Amino acid sequence: VYGLNLTIPEDAKNVIKPWNERYDTGKCAESQEDVDDEIIFHIPFSESVRVRAIFLKLGRGEMAPQHLRIFANLPSMPSFAEAEDMRPHVDLSLSVAREDEGGVAVHPVRPASLSGDVTSLTLFFSESVGGDLSRVYYLGFRGDRLQYRKDVKSLLEIPAANSADAALIDRLKERLAGQQSTAR
Repeated sequence: VYGLNLTIPEDAKNVIKPWNERYDTGKCAESQEDVDDEIIFHIPFSESVRVRAIFLKLGRGEMAPQHLRIFANLPSMPSFAEAEDMRPHVDLSLSVAREDEGGVAVHPVRPASLSGDVTSLTLFFSESVGGDLSRVYYLGFRGDRLQYRKDVKSLLEIPAANSADAALIDRLKERLAGQQSTAR
């Protein structure tokens, strides 16, 4: 997990937490106050996934980003200029999100908007209320792991045309072999 424009770059990894720690506000990722309020997170997955929803716990008040653009399957993290010029797969307004009692908002993602086989996500947060600082406490994902890989063992096995017939044919050959006579 990588972050761009964070006060501490290693904080990008701190916002992807287990589900039971989603309300924890002890660790967060914060934009650099003297630079801009925009933040980019690049999250590569170890396997192909299908993302169905994104969970976010963001800063409150002036530290809450209002806009999120999501890009799928980028080979590396783009710069801010590149992200501004690219067309996102998903474009969300975060100001209309409904939060649960702990402040975590669920953003459903239409399967058609992220092209099925997702190997990485790039999240571009922008337009914080105060305009100077953005803060993210939690990033979570709901989805499915896609398995297209066959087991190596199954690739080496060659199935018989009809293995039940093999024993019958062997027995017939044995019987006929004993009954054959040579011509003189």
